[in-house]
Formats: sequence, C-alpha cells, structure tokens
Amino acid sequence: MDKISITAIFTPKEGAEEQMLQELKKAQQASIQEEGCLQYDLHKSIEDETLVLHEQYKDMDALNHHIESDHYKTYRENTADLVATREVYKVKEI
Repeated sequence: MDKISITAIFTPKEGAEEQMLQELKKAQQASIQEEGCLQYDLHKSIEDETLVLHEQYKDMDALNHHIESDHYKTYRENTADLVATREVYKVKEI
C-alpha cells in the first residue's frame, strides 16, 4: 500500500490563533499515538499566523482510522469556529 501524506494549511480567525494552536497540539499528541501514523509535525509561519500541518500515514486505511477517531472528531468540532481558511492536500508518492 502507498503511504499517504497530508499537508494542511490553516489561517486562524483574528484573535483565535492561540486557541487554534492549542487544539492542534492536542490533536498532535493523540494522533502520534496511532499505530498507522508515521509523522505529525506542526509548523507556524514566521511571517504571520498561518499554521501548517504535515502528516504521514502508512496507508489509506490508517488515514481513515485517524479521520474516524474520537480525538480527530473532537479537534474538528473544537476548531470549527476558529478557522478563517483551511486547505488540505492528500497526496501519495509517485
């Protein structure tokens, strides 16, 4: 099976930057414990409040397990009102 990589780029709403970062850190701590999670790195732009998340899963089943996890659903619920923009790219190596 192909490894799946995710790059997610977030722009938090004004005033929600710190709360968004805290929610992403909670998701990171839980996600790296998943058996199929190979990488889960969080980055913050040095130019503005943009947050970038790089994830890698051993295969599509591992990614689907992640998306169905309670901590992922909680993270999505907790950040729904914090995000101004969200771009998510799901890719595999070719």
